[in-house]
Amino acid sequence: MRTTGLLDEDPWPGQAGPGRPVTVCGLPVHPLTLEASVGAAEALIATGGPHQHVVLNAAKVVKAHDDPELARIIRSCSLVNADGQSIVWAGRLLGSPLPERVAGIDFMLALWRSAARNGYRVYLLGAEPEVVAQTARVAASRGIEVVGHRDGYWDEAAEEAVVAAVRETRPDILFLAVPSPRKEYFLARRQNDLGCALVVGVGGSFDVVAGLRSRAPRWMRKAGLEWFHRMVQEPRRMFLRYAVGNARFVALTASHWARRAGR
Repeated sequence: MRTTGLLDEDPWPGQAGPGRPVTVCGLPVHPLTLEASVGAAEALIATGGPHQHVVLNAAKVVKAHDDPELARIIRSCSLVNADGQSIVWAGRLLGSPLPERVAGIDFMLALWRSAARNGYRVYLLGAEPEVVAQTARVAASRGIEVVGHRDGYWDEAAEEAVVAAVRETRPDILFLAVPSPRKEYFLARRQNDLGCALVVGVGGSFDVVAGLRSRAPRWMRKAGLEWFHRMVQEPRRMFLRYAVGNARFVALTASHWARRAGR
């Protein structure tokens, strides 16, 4: 895994990579469109890896503020996208403009299309057993070579067997659908052992593909209200995250803006 600091002059040297990130609330984000993000991912895959992709939203920024190890992992990733519209808005306020939001599920589906085009081997890891199985069927129906899949329920004792099962299939891309920060920790800890060129954390994307959850209408996504749609579907789990997390994110953004204005 390539590790860099935010102040490095050339954190991603060479031709293969997304270029220099901007900084939002102390964390790197690559100022890329969805199309450019897929192109950057293809370039990373071509190098053989391993490379880790991560997305940033308000909740993850707050977690990284409280968890220095998570912040270190995010800074070490080869490709970082703005998953939440709040990150795009904060970037504008903080003088780090981003061209658009690149939602995790949109990136996954676009990368699936790339996999079908380029013949990438794909492994799906995470979610409930029936959900990942259905996701694998959907992916295969779209021309993707799914070389393996497994649910996201394992304990520490079983981790080595999970890693070995992935490695044996020799995938180019691993998509991991487990909650944050578990997925970031796992990928950072084991990406050298997984044998993949690119590892991608996708959160609840398998649930959407399998039909367990729906996405917000396009107008809500454009307005930055997809969080509200998710809260309506999962009020008990999401209310505290958004009520407290979003308020803390606003406070963090305001703090970074004040420091920037003071300079």
